[in-house]
Amino acid sequence: MYLIGLTGGIASGKSTVAARLAELGAVHIDADALAREVVAPGTPGLAAIAAEFGSGVLHPDGSLDRGALGDIIFADAERRTRLNELTHPLVWQRTRELIAEADAGDPHAVVVYDVPLLVEAVKARRMTFDLIVVVHADAATRIERMMTRRGLTRTEATQRLNSQAGDAERLAIADTVIDNTGAVEATLAQVDRLWQTASAAACTP
Repeated sequence: MYLIGLTGGIASGKSTVAARLAELGAVHIDADALAREVVAPGTPGLAAIAAEFGSGVLHPDGSLDRGALGDIIFADAERRTRLNELTHPLVWQRTRELIAEADAGDPHAVVVYDVPLLVEAVKARRMTFDLIVVVHADAATRIERMMTRRGLTRTEATQRLNSQAGDAERLAIADTVIDNTGAVEATLAQVDRLWQTASAAACTP
């Protein structure tokens, strides 16, 4: 198995890169999807969040109101840290289960772990990767994307960008950088070259 850690700042285009790798044959494990799974209605994760942040972060049907929770955590670093303390161990546990399943199913699989907080994971030594890939676009481009595609104000977009690790921290851990400031075709061409290298490495004894 060949394990790729894929990361990038919010609105950097990481999802585009992950989707292309999955299309080419990689096993895609999406940390954001797992983060939603571990706080689904009826889970211990959601119960812990409600106990910590109050019933105001729940919809009337008992599901998580992500907008209400986001308003709290993006404006308060300490509250954001507390949320991470509640949810990250659950996400990492599920991640390890899925990686083990992929390895058991195909020892030559290329597994892409798509995770926004890879810098933090590397610092905590939670996982070792064969290759760390960072998708990069400059801050101004990402803010404009959030405003255009997600309908955020400039202040909201900037808050979200600043809530994550900085570009320098991400680039410092990168083995490979995918530049996503230009046309999508140029980005996909970089991903295709990456796939050729990764798939060959996965099959090497």
